[in-house]
Amino acid sequence: MIILAVNAGSSSLKFTGFEMPSEDVLISGVFERIGIGNSFYTIKLNGEKKKKEVDLPNHKVAFEILIKELIDNKIVESLDEIKGVGHRIVQGGAYFDKTEIATAEVIEKIDELSSLAPLHNPAAIVGIKAAKEVMPKALQTVVFDTAFHQTMKETEYMYAVPYSWYKDYQVRKYGAHGTSHKYVSQRMNEILGRYDTKLITCHIGNGASISAVKNGKCVDTSMGLTPNAGLIMGSRCGDMDATVVTYVMEKTGMSPKEMDTILNKQSGLLGISGVSSDSRDIEEGINSGNERCKLAQDMYVKRIVEYISKYYVLLEGCDAIVFTAGVGENSIMTRKQILDKLGVLGIKVDEEANNVRGIERKITTDDSKIPAYIIPTNEELMIAKDTYSLVLQD
Repeated sequence: MIILAVNAGSSSLKFTGFEMPSEDVLISGVFERIGIGNSFYTIKLNGEKKKKEVDLPNHKVAFEILIKELIDNKIVESLDEIKGVGHRIVQGGAYFDKTEIATAEVIEKIDELSSLAPLHNPAAIVGIKAAKEVMPKALQTVVFDTAFHQTMKETEYMYAVPYSWYKDYQVRKYGAHGTSHKYVSQRMNEILGRYDTKLITCHIGNGASISAVKNGKCVDTSMGLTPNAGLIMGSRCGDMDATVVTYVMEKTGMSPKEMDTILNKQSGLLGISGVSSDSRDIEEGINSGNERCKLAQDMYVKRIVEYISKYYVLLEGCDAIVFTAGVGENSIMTRKQILDKLGVLGIKVDEEANNVRGIERKITTDDSKIPAYIIPTNEELMIAKDTYSLVLQD
């Protein structure tokens, strides 16, 4: 059975085709600059990448080209072989705690939540409608980044602001990266061979979040109403005194939109270092003696350590720490710095084991009181697995 996992942006469409239940990747790629000219797409097939320039006026055309590629490359003989299409949705609010079939009612709720994810939810709806037009017989599902975090209690997801803000404007913590946290926590449980576990999962990339997961369910997560909460990120500030916002706005006359741009796109590693939002550039800066890069990295690591420590206490212990996403999977230095600072918990880094990038493995010594692992995330596979399950039930 063939399942497509897709992620539609306002001018892009990422896709991965899986054979299920074997989970073999058949094709992957991305359509770019949809509707804005000079468009093209890249596909990866049998380990080979190809880039093709093509007119992409809308997402429907992108899906039509994708189907043509599937047929031309003999991945499918007809549309009927594609049984499901899983769509990534950033914001599901408090409505959705699991993957759902993309009914008209569900799509209406996704649209209703667009104010909480204005760049993502509307684009996803465009993708869903386009996929339904091109593949009307395939089951369309929606997989929410926020769903995994809906098991949090009120004490974790509420803010200490007027309660009416929660009732009237849905102001609360929703979290993000839920599909990734769900995938790596499930994989960690498989490795440990048990499911009554206390895990701290660290999705550390340009955007970053940490989750406390007990017995497979999220207890707390670092991102909030929006992704700009918790950790210091590539260009996001993360946690800070909220009054900084009103203070600087009064001093400068800055508009809310201007402030939002600075906090999301000009802060974090970029804002502190003045060099880059990319962790690799920060490491290069440190190696060349750039003190602001060193400051940025030290603050970055400190915040991650603080959240891991907080969740260790919240969970009353920890069976494993997981590193995933771009930095978590690939930054040898960052992982070592984090784990060294957690030495008070009896954690010991295995320097040789940690000297890898993007490989699943344990990176602590056998006598470390808490094991730490690298587990490469696979959100696309998680989307495909959830969609496959719903296809079987349909």
